[in-house]
Amino acid sequence: MEFSSLKNHLLIAMPNLHDGMFDRSVILICEHNAEGAMGVVVNRLLDINMADALKALDIRPPEEMIHRPVYWGGPVSPQHGFILHQPVGAWGSSLVISPDLALTSSPDILEAIAEHRGPSQYLLALGYAGWGGGQLEQEIRENSWLHGPVDQSVLFALPAAERWAAAAKGLGIDMRLLTGAAGHA
Repeated sequence: MEFSSLKNHLLIAMPNLHDGMFDRSVILICEHNAEGAMGVVVNRLLDINMADALKALDIRPPEEMIHRPVYWGGPVSPQHGFILHQPVGAWGSSLVISPDLALTSSPDILEAIAEHRGPSQYLLALGYAGWGGGQLEQEIRENSWLHGPVDQSVLFALPAAERWAAAAKGLGIDMRLLTGAAGHA
């Protein structure tokens, strides 16, 4: 079986995925190879805002950043922050996802954002989702996830609560009409 990377794709939790952690999640796949996959949940908010998150780094955010939400990026390394952003730019530690989208984990990007020198579109997530080799592919075969190309409006323009339905709609799917039953031929 030939490997096909889902890097720069959205994973959309199927309605039958009731694991308590990823229910109704939308995940941007940032890296995917034969060894596994890594992604960031882009529709689950934490009970903190950017000002709270930046205090730990002694960065004082400008007024327009204070109330920006912080996302739960996934259960792995929840103490680490990741900025999903466009354009890519040149930061200390970035994973380029596509020509216009990157995930950065170095504080230089947060300092630049606070000083109005940062990327035009961004979100801050704490933690990430990870899969071992073949694990994500198995979950897709088990009908836990839909996947499709990234729609940047889902990442940056829509409120978090609307991203799950919108991501599925981008694939031509109305989640309200799907059943949890799965079949295999």
